Parts: sequence; C-alpha cells; structure tokens
Amino acid sequence: MFKHCFSKRYCEKAFKGVSHTTLNPEGPGVIRIHLVPCKEPWKDPSIVIINGQDVIPINSGWAILLNALIDEINPYHGREITEKDAQDIINAAIKTARKVFPMTSKRRLRNDLEIIIESLMAVAYGKEPPVEIGYIPLGEYAPLMKAPHRMDVMVSAMTKDGKWHCNQKCLHCYAAGQSEADTAELTTEEWVKVIQKLKDIGIPQITFTGGEPTMRPDLVELIDQAQWFVTRLNTNGIKLSKELCNQLREASLDSVQITFYSNDEGVHNKLVGAPMYAKTVEGIKNALEAGLAVSINTPLCTENRDYVSTLKFLRDMGVTYVTCSGLIITGNARKEPSISTQLSGDELYQILQDAVHFCNENKMEISFTSPGWIEEEKLRELGLMVPSCGACLSNMAVAPNGDVVPCQSWLSDAPLGNMLTDDWEDIWNSSRCNSIRTFSGEMKGTCPLRKM
Repeated sequence: MFKHCFSKRYCEKAFKGVSHTTLNPEGPGVIRIHLVPCKEPWKDPSIVIINGQDVIPINSGWAILLNALIDEINPYHGREITEKDAQDIINAAIKTARKVFPMTSKRRLRNDLEIIIESLMAVAYGKEPPVEIGYIPLGEYAPLMKAPHRMDVMVSAMTKDGKWHCNQKCLHCYAAGQSEADTAELTTEEWVKVIQKLKDIGIPQITFTGGEPTMRPDLVELIDQAQWFVTRLNTNGIKLSKELCNQLREASLDSVQITFYSNDEGVHNKLVGAPMYAKTVEGIKNALEAGLAVSINTPLCTENRDYVSTLKFLRDMGVTYVTCSGLIITGNARKEPSISTQLSGDELYQILQDAVHFCNENKMEISFTSPGWIEEEKLRELGLMVPSCGACLSNMAVAPNGDVVPCQSWLSDAPLGNMLTDDWEDIWNSSRCNSIRTFSGEMKGTCPLRKM
C-alpha cells in the first residue's frame, strides 16, 4: 500500500505534462519521443508517440523509467553523447526509478530500460521490437486524451487583402471558397503564442500548411520556434530554393511533403492552374539535396491516372516515400470541372494496385491516405495501412486567424473556438468536438466531408 501511494505521488509530480526528447538529432534516423501521460498515469496506460505517428501504450513502470531517462538525456541537448555519457544517463535514470521501486534490483531496472530503448528504436526504424508492442486504437484511447496528437497550423490564408494569395490555383483546391480560408493571418508574434500554447497543451506534432505556407517570410522563424515538436511542412514546392531548404534543415524541420500531380508537365500545370512544373521539380530536387526527409503526395484524378509514370520519374530523382489519395470533396472539388475528373473507388484501386507493385519492386514506400474510398480488405491485401478519419481525435487544425477547426479541410462550418482567446479545455470538451471525435474514434470508413 505504501509503495502504491508513493508511486502515485511521484506520478503526480513527474507527469505534469508531456515529456519529450530527441535521439540522433542530426540524423539520419532521428527519433523524437513524446511521453504523453493520461489523466491518471498510476492507474491507466500512458502513451509514447514515436516520430509523431506510432502510438504505443505503456504501463506505469515503463512510463516512470522512460520519464527518468528523458529527464537525464535532455541536459545533453546540443552536444554529442559519448559512451561514458550514455552509461551516466542510464545510471542516473535507474537511481531515480529506484526511489519509486526500492525493492527492484538495479539489474532488473537496467534490463527493462535497455528493452525500452531497443523497442522504441525498433518501432522508429520499422523493425521488429524485442518484446510485443500493444498498439492501441485511438478510438479506445480517446476518453483519456487531452488533445490531438497533431495540429495543422494554417499559417497562410488562401486570400489576403481581398486577393488570391497562393502561387497556384489548383483545380481541386479543398480550401478555395471556404470561409476560414479567407480570413486575416495572425502575426509572427501571435503564431509564436499559438505554438507555445500547443506545447503547453502537450500536442507532439505540428504540420505547417496553408494555403501555401512558404508565402510567409517568417516561416523558418516559426519552424525554429517549434523545435520541441515533430515538425512537418506541406507545400507545393515552388519556393523551395536551395537557401530556404538549408534554412529549414537548420531549423530542425523533420519532414516536408510536396504536392506533385504528374511527371507530364502539361498535366501538372493544368491541375495546379499555373505554369509551375519546372519550379516544383526544382523544389523537390533542392529539398532532397539539402537532406530533408521528403515525401511526395499525388491527389489522383482522371487527368493523372498514369501514376506509375510519375513514380518512375520520382524514383529517378531519388524519392523513396510517396503518398496518394482520392480528392477531398470540399472547396473546388464540389464544383466543375473538378467533379467530372473524380475517380471512383474501383478506379483508384486499379491505379493503386499497379503503384504498389512498382514501389515494392523499386524499394519505395507508398501510403494511401483517403478514408473510405477503397475497401479495407483490399488495402490490407496490398499491404497498406487503412486510413481513417482523425478529425478532433488524432488531428485538428488552426486556421490563419487562430480559429480551431476539426481538420485542415473542414473550414466551411463555424469554428470550435480560437487558440488565442478561448480556453483549450473548453474547445476540446465542447459537445461538437466530442461528437466529431466519437465519429473518428469509431473508425467509420468515410470522411465526413463526403457526406456534407
């Protein structure tokens, strides 16, 4: 009884918020670890999030050991950890853990800590961990969550001062014409306040998006302010100069996703509504050359259904990770001529079959990101993860004016609140947010926007 109470007091003291550390920060093979305590970490499982994507429940014993390890690693920020340093870190973490588990031997704690480290590294690198990892469905964990695991910050608006504010005008743009895309942008200082609030809330991942986020001259500064997070950038690639890519790397950007419609210049330019093919290709090359982790996203339609040709082009440039999707049925995608170019689920499946085969043959990784377009069993047969709606659960978004919306595509309805003026708990626990989260947690295979 005494031991349990002591552990509870320790948890209350140690787990006041999300703990975070980064292993091998200079890469390759960066591992960002976020330890997210639940409401009662001495009773319910805590969560470890690896690189902003793998969600792993751990018991209180592992959570205490990992929290102690993180506390000992972080003072070494900015300098290389020698073998002696590593042993000092482990010994100090064990010493802390023994205050909670005085009857447990140092050898047992050391063994458990080594298993924890090895397991987390294996998950990060896509390898088999030494012990069974019980991934938890987000729907089951939702009642214990205090915030989503990713926030998309839409730092750039689609219109500004009454004018179109993007260097493309995509045929399928999901943000075009939606009310929250047409609002004023927050200042640099205001976005810094939002970023700090997201950290205080304990959200481990930020994706910088828009609009087109590279339209902001302070983008690098904002990313630099977000080094505590796993940071990603979604862009059309046009403004990814060599200088900007190097600055993004220096700011510790974890990955960049570039939208690229087709290796056929005419098709790409038609779909983006501007003659930007050459600049986009140059941006991809610059990002790769700078050593950024690059993924290429291709929304599929009838105009670019020869996806394998695009994959061959990307492979030859050195791209190894790609994503593709159906269209997000909102914004321009609710209007002609976008409507007439939309593919059916069966057509997407046929394209995806060939794409997966090509990627498997050429050591490329591929993901399909549109929930509900293709049957779950077909995706599993292709060896792909099954996408699901994460609105108000795994992800949410902050609009250009600070308003909070269910996801970066869900802009037409009234906002859930505002990051600068409203209390986060009021936003997260509102009846509407809870209702959307329940839908997402049940993992129904359809994006809600397709039904609206």
